[in-house]
Amino acid sequence: MRRKVAAVAAVLAVAGCGVSAPPSDATGEQIYRNLCANCHGANLEGRVGPALGPGSNAAAQPDSFIETTVLHGRGGMPSFRSVLDDDQVQRLIGYLREVQGE
Repeated sequence: MRRKVAAVAAVLAVAGCGVSAPPSDATGEQIYRNLCANCHGANLEGRVGPALGPGSNAAAQPDSFIETTVLHGRGGMPSFRSVLDDDQVQRLIGYLREVQGE
């Protein structure tokens, strides 16, 4: 029951941001633009959520930290466990690392 409530809360949080679940074959960039850019900025510069781009705290964190944050939420960020599958999370992390390395 608790998992179901958490899933509903995540869906409502995502819906409240004006975004929808990305297609299963979405690229990391598409996932970012669809789910993350509204809070973290179109260029990972940070807005409501912290910056994720080059030189950010996120760039210094291991992939496992980002994966846990995406799946379980952190602070004001909701969990996206019910929205993204494992492959999508890995594509999202790959996109972040690509941009962070530029």
